[in-house]
Amino acid sequence: MSEDRSSNGQKSWFGKISQAFAHEPKNREELLEVLRGAHQNKLLDNEALAIVEGAIQVADLQVRDIMVPRSQVMSIRADQSPKEFLPEIISAAHSRYPVVGDSLDEVIGVLLAKDLLPLILQDEHHAFDIKDLLRPANFVPESKRLNVLLREFRANHSHMAIVIDEYGGVAGLVTIEDVLEQIVGDIEDEHDIEEDSYIRPLPSGDFLVKALTPIDSFNEFFHSEFPDEEFDTVAGLVMSTFGHLPKRNEVTEIDGFRFRVLNADSRRVHMLRLTRIAVDSQ
Repeated sequence: MSEDRSSNGQKSWFGKISQAFAHEPKNREELLEVLRGAHQNKLLDNEALAIVEGAIQVADLQVRDIMVPRSQVMSIRADQSPKEFLPEIISAAHSRYPVVGDSLDEVIGVLLAKDLLPLILQDEHHAFDIKDLLRPANFVPESKRLNVLLREFRANHSHMAIVIDEYGGVAGLVTIEDVLEQIVGDIEDEHDIEEDSYIRPLPSGDFLVKALTPIDSFNEFFHSEFPDEEFDTVAGLVMSTFGHLPKRNEVTEIDGFRFRVLNADSRRVHMLRLTRIAVDSQ
């Protein structure tokens, strides 16, 4: 009798899975809807759904969408002594730093903070040449897809890449943690954003919207008419609608726009995915 019950229970579980996929998804958005339906039917928990959604959506993103912009890259000059650059390393507490020549566009290698530990045992008069400690720098274009970059990081056992713009100059840097955050959520605090790339169209027809996008910039881009007297940014508008600080994958709809939270931490929202929706005229 117990075997029959177990067998029936297993059939019932597989039946639910089969029913969820009875309508074969034709595109990525339909696949996401099927997965969200499975979540509503208790076949996927919140964390599993968030990870699967992040893994699917990461293919829509490019390096330029998540990189640390050039203005915020902390680098070390090759001609600096440890006494000059160590205070900055201690203050920043990063694990890797680009080492440059005369300018940031001349990256000669990457310094790992852990490689400086032997300096503790060396005499202060010991000859120091930072080039002896450098690891090769990895360079990637701004347009590289994040799923491709993640595959390269894993294949090369690399954790950081220097991002190059179309003219060959340094546009910023990106780490493996930046990519993983798009799948599993924030690992550590994100870097501030640049003002010149608040909104980015996606191949699906949706848009990536940085939460600090000014309301007037949003209105200009989408020809909308959200008031900016009470809130200065899209983050303020969205949070007022939620009524709380939303978590990743929470969704709200405002005047023909669906906002899905892609990145948020305990203090603020970072990134939103926007979908235009039809508004009932009645």
